[in-house]
Amino acid sequence: MTTTKTIKVLIADDESIVRKGLRSTIPWAKYGMEVVADAPNGRKAWDAFLEHRPQVVITDIVMPEMDGIELSRKVKETAPATKIILLSCHRDFDYAQQGIKLGASGYLLKTAFEDEELEEMLEKFRSELMAASEPPAPVDDADDSGERISTLLYAWLNGHHDKFRGELEKLARDAWSFQGAPVCLYLVKTAGCDMSWPELVKPGSDDAHQLGTGAVIPYGDERCYCIVPESHTSAMDSLLVEKKSEAAKLQWARRGPLPNTEQWLEAWVSLHKEAELERAYNVSATDWPEAIWRAVKLLHDNPAAEWSVSDVARQVGLSRSHFSILFKKAVGDSFVAFQYKRKLKLSYGLLKDTNLTMQEIAERTGLGDSKYFSKWFKRCTGITPSSYRARQKDDAPLTEDHPDA
Repeated sequence: MTTTKTIKVLIADDESIVRKGLRSTIPWAKYGMEVVADAPNGRKAWDAFLEHRPQVVITDIVMPEMDGIELSRKVKETAPATKIILLSCHRDFDYAQQGIKLGASGYLLKTAFEDEELEEMLEKFRSELMAASEPPAPVDDADDSGERISTLLYAWLNGHHDKFRGELEKLARDAWSFQGAPVCLYLVKTAGCDMSWPELVKPGSDDAHQLGTGAVIPYGDERCYCIVPESHTSAMDSLLVEKKSEAAKLQWARRGPLPNTEQWLEAWVSLHKEAELERAYNVSATDWPEAIWRAVKLLHDNPAAEWSVSDVARQVGLSRSHFSILFKKAVGDSFVAFQYKRKLKLSYGLLKDTNLTMQEIAERTGLGDSKYFSKWFKRCTGITPSSYRARQKDDAPLTEDHPDA
């Protein structure tokens, strides 16, 4: 006898009457659905998503702490198959179009839609989700487990909660014990490739047999982590080189050997920070000399610190003049101009995505007090930070360079 899985639903809206209304007036069971959580803002909705992994998200566009567009982006990055419905009190089609581009399935005006309109969407979702899950495969439990590990890893690396540590301890004693052998942790990056890493190395293929035992943990659409026993690293390295001939943009990084889970965790953090740094500056670690990469990482990891050229040059073991020349050649900006752009980009993000006060943002960016920060921001952009925050633009462009900022 086959049992049908209940489709989990998350509702996010800052108006409690809307959340309660959706919970109570929609016949969820009719569509094989259950509301597993509701949240009054985007930040709590994201935490609830990571905890419950719903297949359907119904979210208001305009919410405090994190808006529905940003929530949709994060959901789609983590679980692309999730169905999203956007709600708004306003005919804000610009926002709606952003959401649709991110992969939202539909858009409803809270003040105008009929229950039938929403229920038509839910029926469509039910059919699509059921079709996607048929026929039931014997590996479903393993897939669910792998998806859960991926979600927990994402939450831990991004500072949401610490449940991944406990799960890793269990796996290290069981499925990932590798008979007590040290392991190597790989981060495989497939951005720009036609296929993901699991597609490049199909289960049951000669490549997979060559690797032997190991574990693959997806991280979004363009990254995955591979845990490989130390004895299989030569095979893994050879396979990566071979697959790069099929997918030229394939990249990877490795840490290890790692004898215990604490070192596994440290390696994960290190690889994650490096990947985020690469994404922030659209480069790979091999694009810059090691000293420059270390310098940029130092700035990235210590956003509140006020580094001089001499300070950073000393940290990476170069003379001031040699460092300045090498930095400009590798990065394309002088050290001072790079610092200006980095602080401005960080300011944009903190103003748009947080409720921090101007004083707190000034401290986090290393720009002294709120008065100086406001003056500096206006000089760089032409508007005050409070005006920028009010506008809530998704892509605030950098103005002309001010190397002396």
